[in-house]
Amino acid sequence: MVIREGKHVDPRGRIYLPGLHNWDYPKSSVVVLLNEMITKFEEDPPLSSKSTGDNEDPHEILAFVSNIQINDGGVRHQDQPIKVSVIGGGDLGMASVMSILAKCKVDKLVFIDIAESSTKGGSTDLEIFHLPKVEVSRDMSASAGSRVVVVTANAWSSEQSYVSVVQTNVDLYRGIIPNLAHLSPNAVMLIASQPVDIMTHVAWRQSGLPPTRVIGAGCNLDSERLSHILNINLNTHKQAWVIGELSDSKVAVMSNTGLSSSVQAEIAPGSSSKPLLNRAFDIMKNRGQRSWSVGLSIADITNSILTDKMKTHSISTLAQGWGGIGTEVFLSLPCILGSNGSTRLAGVSLGQEEDSKLRDTVTSLSNLMSQLRI
Repeated sequence: MVIREGKHVDPRGRIYLPGLHNWDYPKSSVVVLLNEMITKFEEDPPLSSKSTGDNEDPHEILAFVSNIQINDGGVRHQDQPIKVSVIGGGDLGMASVMSILAKCKVDKLVFIDIAESSTKGGSTDLEIFHLPKVEVSRDMSASAGSRVVVVTANAWSSEQSYVSVVQTNVDLYRGIIPNLAHLSPNAVMLIASQPVDIMTHVAWRQSGLPPTRVIGAGCNLDSERLSHILNINLNTHKQAWVIGELSDSKVAVMSNTGLSSSVQAEIAPGSSSKPLLNRAFDIMKNRGQRSWSVGLSIADITNSILTDKMKTHSISTLAQGWGGIGTEVFLSLPCILGSNGSTRLAGVSLGQEEDSKLRDTVTSLSNLMSQLRI
């Protein structure tokens, strides 16, 4: 028997099904998942038989199955150099490079300045003032074999329509994302281009990678700021996350465990923490998202991936199936990050106001995606 690569199975035998990715404990059902597997694998079988002689012992099939070594399906990076690539110049690209160098243990950091990007620049200075471990290139192939690929490139145009402006970025991505995924098929792709939720969705569609390995910087910066304020200013030693779209419609939720707890974090249900979160939001007002701040946030996410930290970040991810969201849309949700990508925390019932904001965000993002040529 051999693994038969198809729409739902990759060459390593890993399975990708909507029911698995959208698993939302305790709402999801194993029975429903098994029925989905039966249906999908009847259409597209995951295994096929080798062409062998008629006299082959049928017990060899059982021996083959019993000798299969099962692991968690993750990508193994043992004895491979730790390589990160940053795609796109400008202030954010430079800030990401410097922050990753300061925060993360890397063997090589590749900085690729894209000529078509409106955020180009900075690579010449890095070539002049050579930094250890940094390779400056304009050739996309230099990114091959990266564990994390950070994309900061933007291609803002002078178009009047917002949809036309975003479409310019989508067109830029079409020329780079498939190539990056081909060069680093086992990487986690971290998107920081704007609008981040839309561009993360576009990158996932164009890359062909599993949704767990295409994420956006999303609301991680706001979430870390919120947790800091709750801890330092309001003496509440619990982690909090900003979820939804990176806009005025974002929503705050709090963990039901303390910062020092060894128990896996979960989102606290209900609205009992709302007054406290509102106070923290008021303190956060007028704190902009400057390039250096976003660069530090990108380095924080990158470090969790490289070190398999299993820390919970609010990052842009495929939200379909979370908390009753039925639409294919990307927005920020609390996700556990490690070397194999992201795993969403289980959805909870939000307050009426927060739920309404999240639904409006889903509708807005879905409408914009429908107008783009991916």
